[in-house]
Amino acid sequence: MSTDTERVEDGTETSVLESFRDWYHLPVIGVVMLFMVWLRTQSYDRFVTEDGTPALAGVDSWYHWRTINWTAENYPHTMPYEVWTGFPTGNYVGQFGTLFDQLIVTVAMIVGLGDPSQQTLYTISLLAIPVMAALVAIPVFYAGRRLGGTLGGVVSVLVLALAKGQFLSRSTVGQLDHHVGEVLFMSIAVLAMMVALTVGEREKPIYELVVDKDWDALRRPALYSGLAGLALTLYIWVWPSAILLIGIFAIFFTVQLCLDYLRGVSPDHVAFVGAVSLGVTAILTILLMERPGSMSSTSFGLLQPLLAFLVAAGCVFMAWLAREWNNRGLERQYYPVAIGGLIAATFVVMWLAVPSLFDSIIGNATRRMLPFGGTATDLTIAEAQPPENFFDRVFTEFGSAFYTMLAGLAFLAIRPLLGRKFRAEHTLVIVWALFLISMAATQVRFMYYLTLAVAVVNAAFVAEITRLFDLDLESSLDSIRQVETYQVIVVLLVVLLLFAPLLPPLAQATAWDQGKQTGPSGSATNWEESNHWLKENTPAPGNYGGANNADKLDYYGTYNPGDGDYEYPEGAYGVMSWWDYGHLITTQAERIPHSNPFQQNARSSSTYLTAESEERAELVLDAIAAGEPVADRSTEELRQATSGSDSGEDVRYVMIDNEMAGQKFSPITQWSGPDYGHYVSGEQFSAGGNQTQQLPSANENYDNTTLSSLYLQDAAGMEHYRLVHENDKYAIVGGMGVNGQAIPRYSLRLRGSGWTNQTQAIQQQLAQARSNNQIYQGLGRPVWDGHVVSSVKTYERVEGATITGSVDDADDIDAANATAVVAVDLETDTGRTFTYRQQASLADDGSYEVTVPYATNNELGVEDGYTDSSVEATGNYSVSVFESGEQGLRQFTGETAVPEPAVVEGDTVDAGDLEEVEDPSGNETPGNETAGNETTGNETDDGSTDGTNSSDDGTADNGTANALEPVAPQRAH
Repeated sequence: MSTDTERVEDGTETSVLESFRDWYHLPVIGVVMLFMVWLRTQSYDRFVTEDGTPALAGVDSWYHWRTINWTAENYPHTMPYEVWTGFPTGNYVGQFGTLFDQLIVTVAMIVGLGDPSQQTLYTISLLAIPVMAALVAIPVFYAGRRLGGTLGGVVSVLVLALAKGQFLSRSTVGQLDHHVGEVLFMSIAVLAMMVALTVGEREKPIYELVVDKDWDALRRPALYSGLAGLALTLYIWVWPSAILLIGIFAIFFTVQLCLDYLRGVSPDHVAFVGAVSLGVTAILTILLMERPGSMSSTSFGLLQPLLAFLVAAGCVFMAWLAREWNNRGLERQYYPVAIGGLIAATFVVMWLAVPSLFDSIIGNATRRMLPFGGTATDLTIAEAQPPENFFDRVFTEFGSAFYTMLAGLAFLAIRPLLGRKFRAEHTLVIVWALFLISMAATQVRFMYYLTLAVAVVNAAFVAEITRLFDLDLESSLDSIRQVETYQVIVVLLVVLLLFAPLLPPLAQATAWDQGKQTGPSGSATNWEESNHWLKENTPAPGNYGGANNADKLDYYGTYNPGDGDYEYPEGAYGVMSWWDYGHLITTQAERIPHSNPFQQNARSSSTYLTAESEERAELVLDAIAAGEPVADRSTEELRQATSGSDSGEDVRYVMIDNEMAGQKFSPITQWSGPDYGHYVSGEQFSAGGNQTQQLPSANENYDNTTLSSLYLQDAAGMEHYRLVHENDKYAIVGGMGVNGQAIPRYSLRLRGSGWTNQTQAIQQQLAQARSNNQIYQGLGRPVWDGHVVSSVKTYERVEGATITGSVDDADDIDAANATAVVAVDLETDTGRTFTYRQQASLADDGSYEVTVPYATNNELGVEDGYTDSSVEATGNYSVSVFESGEQGLRQFTGETAVPEPAVVEGDTVDAGDLEEVEDPSGNETPGNETAGNETTGNETDDGSTDGTNSSDDGTADNGTANALEPVAPQRAH
């Protein structure tokens, strides 16, 4: 009996061990996936606001929130064309409103029983990203298991879960972006192709089976190949630019078919898989096509099905050529040479016959897949820049797992030398991984793709190490008991090599540390107040000027202009800003930006912002309205192009923030020129005592730009722009020392909000340092030529009222030496005051005309089709004429009100005759200067300054170093 019992117990032990060996990976994967979700949702509370408004982690996330809401309103359709961006044409937004958004909305529909609330939709949207990231573990495990067994698959999942950097930062809660969807569906597509290739090699489909219609023999390879094509189509449906994987597959099939032929293996087997899978993709992407004439990689157009068809046809051609090569008795080694020559010839013919297709293929390859050939404007996009030091970056993201991946690739490549079978899926993984490395070296954001290769290929590394050291950790308990000491050391070394750099104490920052740091976008938070003001205090698009056409622009409406140029109704208008903020204007303000993070109209926005006169700036906007190109055109050319044009599609508002005037000004200049050096000069500044230091500083060319004239100078001397709102958060803009470098223009926001005493004190100290050409040291970093400015300013473009008048006894005045000056004191809703001044020469008869953009009352509002400005005049315009002649200074004065209808309609206001002042003070001497940001506004009742003074060396004595917000790294879109 005891023997039987022992046998039963042994059998039970074996059964349990076998069950554990067969199924232990499932709870491991489950735990790892839960860990990945927890890791990415640690900061969930930061994205849940008291008033229920969204708070998202990236600018592009805001636009996905827009397309998700649109899809929920129009389910199951996605947005075909967007008229709420890209004014005055609108824009096709191909890579937004895709399967990614439909999946999120579908889940919300199920949870919300067909009618999800905003809260339900927002909650599902927040959680969908971490969940998608966790789902990546499933295809990664199975791909890893194909290369390194179950243990290898588990290692792959662990590497994926602990990876830091781009994959983690782009898949945390609040990152409502399609990047995580790209990673998930790429991994599924690659896994599906690996399986299809293995089935093809095992079932060995050949041409004769197709001719004989032997469907029983072809069923399995055709089925798995079709599924691989479907998986590739889903990836493209999530991100139209996924044609890059078609390109990777094209390289793989070319290499593999050549290898098979050289090894004496029929290329038919792999060619069948390629033809069927890419053929299915070609057919299915035709069904997705929305812009048949487009060759853009970001649109669902002709490019996706055409490239898939070309690869499928190429597989068939290579298999046919191999047969012909055999029939003609040609040497096998020349077959790859012939294929290479034919591919080169094909590209030459394409370049000559179909240049648009050639440009699309080569352009996408150099911009996304190869670390050379990127455009200068690509380098202004943070996520499209190459890493500064590739190897430092990959170690930060993956630790030594990147280098063990390289070893794993080497092990895969030399499998034949180790006496092991080399399968087509091994070639696929090698080609795929090498291209992901190249992509990550091209654009830093593609590190999230490289995470897949690092995770999957490390399974091969672990498998080869276990074989080399004869480790058997899965087959039985006896095998584990028989492990030698050196084998234990090897296991520990491998574990340390893979994971120690990603874990404390060696890791300076762990994945869970990084997961805690995510929060709402700083730009979105900063712009929220200004955009909400714009939404509530300006007429709805279509209603400007009382046109009452807002009902023709439904925020969730469906539009599809055939020519890609939507005809906006009368009363619609655009908002000018830099492209970074376009999505925020669309979503937070529900207004129509001219440029956006699709980089649409970035060049014309740059041309406007860098225009060095108001006349040129106005001509640029007129040309935009007329549909004329503006970049690289002189002022005279713009004048001719806009002559007689009156399209009615006008840009009415301009929004500028501190970063545009600071660190983003250099990228702005790169889109239209002149380059940044045109706006910077070396200047001597006092560094304290008798010491001076030459520092790069913004020069007169910068001061003359429209951006500077509006933002830093409060539109001083401009006729058609009035400040209508400024954000209650303030910033410092000027030259700064940043990380040991002298930056000509940089900006940092101040802590807190409002035009507080401390803000005013800092403003005064900077003004004093600026007037003395000093370096200001009171903020914990050197600042020169510094200004305190609202973090976001909003300007309205108006016709301007023309103040006219004349001087008493005009016959007695020397008009050639006389100047008319008008001025009005204004106050923003934050309490900051400034003075607007404008001047003009006198006519021979002593009359003058001065055009001004500010009214002295606010009698118009949103209900009238105009702006309810938050900047108000504190009195009437003072009007003065100064004559400087042989008799000395003579002054004539008067005042006048300027009603708001005159400002918006361009009417004339008669100031009457000016009377001479007997004892001219000269306090209002001619000039375009404005108190602007040098306002006082902080004096106490006795006239003393409520704040501390700067010392002679420009340092502060009130501890203002703590006034700056901490600098948080942000990525651009």
